[in-house]
Amino acid sequence: MHPQKKQEIMDDLEDFANGQSFYQKTGRAWKRGYLLYGPPGTGKSSMIAAMANYLSYDIYDLELTEVHNNSELRTLLMKTSSKSIIVIEDIDCSVNLTNRKKNNKRNYCDPEVRCGSGSACGGEDGGNSITLSGLLNFTDGLWSCCGSERIFVFTTNHIEKLDPALLRSGRMDMHLYMSYCSYPALKILLKNYLGYEESDLDYHVLKELSDVVDKAEMTPADISEVLIKNRNYKQKAVTELLEAMKTRADRNFKCGSLRDKISDEEEQEKRALETPNEGSEFEEPCKEGENKEKMKS
Repeated sequence: MHPQKKQEIMDDLEDFANGQSFYQKTGRAWKRGYLLYGPPGTGKSSMIAAMANYLSYDIYDLELTEVHNNSELRTLLMKTSSKSIIVIEDIDCSVNLTNRKKNNKRNYCDPEVRCGSGSACGGEDGGNSITLSGLLNFTDGLWSCCGSERIFVFTTNHIEKLDPALLRSGRMDMHLYMSYCSYPALKILLKNYLGYEESDLDYHVLKELSDVVDKAEMTPADISEVLIKNRNYKQKAVTELLEAMKTRADRNFKCGSLRDKISDEEEQEKRALETPNEGSEFEEPCKEGENKEKMKS
């Protein structure tokens, strides 16, 4: 992670852990919510482990598809202890809690009801179901105030799929975008896995790495895999990593050019359909004996 962003998160965690008097004075529940979002492999799960290690908190990993109803969800919350991190990973995949504004009108389920896996809305099998209201109360309702010093962490790869009610301050106080590997983060990975300081690498190699890392859009997981595989051959690891990043950058450039070309073609087709061509008005066939001027028109 970029050192500056990492420091911001550490400072926020410290403020929370040392903020008992502030929360008591303001009458707020002593809890905080984090939303970690971004592409797969960018370190969301690792971030949760790092937060727990940094604060020495317990972790409760909540699997929503195994929770039968709102009452059971509330019971699980009451069983958690203080100084804990309650985690719901891939919240957009675990149960259907998608944005209500984007729901298809053909969906006859109550928009507040989101079904768990293996169940159907309105089904007769009594399948597992959790309402959106139940999850909101879990993170920011009356029952969430019972207990103290708790952190809620949600992760998702697609933040746009989540209902805005889940994202507002008070529920998810801090939104953390876990991005592709940046140059400062790359230098940290090289140090951690290969023991390379910036001064150990040739200037031209560093220049190539800095020029291509953003274009490559590789996740920390992708880069770590290359370094781990060649950790006993440091020079080879750097060379192979640079080649992999250049290959990925070229592929991204070609894919981007192709997407732009397809978008341009679609836009041109759309304009062609919306704008009638001159002289293309069709009329009924002229009857026999009508003047030639009308036929011409």
